[in-house]
Amino acid sequence: MQVSSLNEVKIYSLSAGRSLPEWLSDRKKRALQKKDVDIRRRIELIQDFEMPTVSTKIKVSRDGQYVMAVVVTFEILSDDYSKIVFLQCDRFVEFHSQHGHYYRTRIPKFGRDFSYHYPSCDLYFVGASSEVYRLNLEQGRFLNSLQTDASESNVCDINPVHFLFAMGTAEGKVECWDPRTRNRVGLLDCALSSVTADTEIDGLPSISALKFDGALNMAVGTSTGQVLLYDLRSSNPLIVKDHHYGLPIKSIQFQRQLDLIISADSRIIKMWNKDTGKIFTSMEPEYDINDVCLYPNSGMLMTANEAPKMNIYYIPVLGPAPKWCSFLDNLTEELEENPESTVYDDYKFVTRKDLENLGLSHLIGSSLLRAYMHGFFMDIRLYHKAKMMANPFAYEEYRREKIRQKIEETRAQRVQLKKLPKVNKELALKLIEEEGEEQQVTRKRKQKNLPSLLKDDRFKVMFENPDYQVDEQSEEFRLLNPLVSKISEKRKRKLKILEELEAQEQEEEEEPEGKASDAESSESSDDEKGWVEEVRKQRKLLRQEEKVKRQERFKEDQQTLLKPHFFEIKEGEEFRSFKDSAKKQKLMKKTLEDRLKLEEKLGTLNVSDTTVGSKQATFKLKKSEQQKKQQEAEKQHRQERKTLRRSASHLKSKRGRGRLFH
Repeated sequence: MQVSSLNEVKIYSLSAGRSLPEWLSDRKKRALQKKDVDIRRRIELIQDFEMPTVSTKIKVSRDGQYVMAVVVTFEILSDDYSKIVFLQCDRFVEFHSQHGHYYRTRIPKFGRDFSYHYPSCDLYFVGASSEVYRLNLEQGRFLNSLQTDASESNVCDINPVHFLFAMGTAEGKVECWDPRTRNRVGLLDCALSSVTADTEIDGLPSISALKFDGALNMAVGTSTGQVLLYDLRSSNPLIVKDHHYGLPIKSIQFQRQLDLIISADSRIIKMWNKDTGKIFTSMEPEYDINDVCLYPNSGMLMTANEAPKMNIYYIPVLGPAPKWCSFLDNLTEELEENPESTVYDDYKFVTRKDLENLGLSHLIGSSLLRAYMHGFFMDIRLYHKAKMMANPFAYEEYRREKIRQKIEETRAQRVQLKKLPKVNKELALKLIEEEGEEQQVTRKRKQKNLPSLLKDDRFKVMFENPDYQVDEQSEEFRLLNPLVSKISEKRKRKLKILEELEAQEQEEEEEPEGKASDAESSESSDDEKGWVEEVRKQRKLLRQEEKVKRQERFKEDQQTLLKPHFFEIKEGEEFRSFKDSAKKQKLMKKTLEDRLKLEEKLGTLNVSDTTVGSKQATFKLKKSEQQKKQQEAEKQHRQERKTLRRSASHLKSKRGRGRLFH
């Protein structure tokens, strides 16, 4: 049994808490029950209170003796379980009597919800259709359907006082019908009313839950997580309550003794006052919720979940325990608020990695380890022994950690020193001093303080990364900051004092005593007088340093031996002088106009005017050396062919004149 509390309201979860592994023997279970108080106090109110897979609807009979849970939905027509109607997911409607199955029929379209009208013995079915199907149980036949303006309907309910029929549509509206005249008497646009200034929705809300309370009140739940409470005499909601999860409201119940509304989505159950809207209490079950049922005239609440297990809660402030479990009132007084344990007392859950760290991987497959989910259960005594052997100095580490915590507690009582960052400490100290001065000014002027540069995430890298360290010996810094004022010198002395104090604090123990170096002097005028001299001094030092660097480079050049380097030219290539490359580089630096003029002089470019007044430029691509060699070889070959060619005019036929020999 688990106990939780919110707003000083105790909630006892009778189905949650520690449980024993199924593979434990009866002897071991009895032994655990003898020595474990929590296990002895474990109670099982309803045996085997679970479904094979999931449950979507849960209800209690009017006499309070029977609890039922099904898939889709059902309605209990009698005070006990003797008359029940089930709506199934395959469009069938089944009637059950006390002995079992009685009759089965089918509706034209898939149904989602239905309600029973007691005066006329009519069943009203809503679902994936614009019609509301009516089945009369007295005559045993379907009656004329109600034609609505909705494309589909999700939920419906009948008022227990004046029997007004209401249905929630997929368009976010609620249509109210009078069963006597079969006419629509009202229409509420709940989708529009559910959208408030602080509501964020992705689409059009549809109606997902509907419940009457008395003759005039009606609560509506939307698919976007809002609950609206209406007075039937007004089209505007009295209260709009948001669950802030964006999940559809699954169930709405009324608790009349405390004027509470119990609304639930798949993640949370909220109880709030219907007059003020103030949250009374809330709870988050371990499984996704499909439906909530409030046991009549008691403080017990049950849920149907997206899991085989169904939850049972007992809230004493809502009412007493049911008669069949009246011992809960005495039992809850003895219970203490203990958090739920995630492991069993005699067993420890370990993963494969834990076993490797303990050196117990060879036990996998033996009787000492019981496979469970992604790990194993092992005896807690074996676990402690293995841990002591794997880490024999665990106690020493624990002792050092405790001593360190005690030292930190004593340090917290001392005067806290300003901890400077590791990088740019002098710059950080300067910013701290400037912030102190700005705070004094802003206090006098009653202005808001500007954000600190040291606390700004955009500049934190400057005080963490060593690459951002300010180099005060660089030429740029010395030229931009030629005057090393006495204020900066005092800052350096103060920084040194702070570093010494931090070092002493790390070495431990007592806080150093002394006077703070916060005395201010008015010697800034001396700094202004020596500004020119300091600039000259810095420039003179820079020239001397540059001269020394030139002498060192000259000595290095003299010591360097120049050795010749040889390069091999590829086969078929000719050596080009370095002047050609220099000319090419010089040519590339010229403008396009100059290069065009040069190409025109060399004959590789021809510029001419066209008929329309524009210019036409023709380029001749420069041929490579290999192409030139190939053209030269072809030219020589053609000349050789010319010299070797012989005429065939002397070959004539003997029989005829002028006829060639064939």
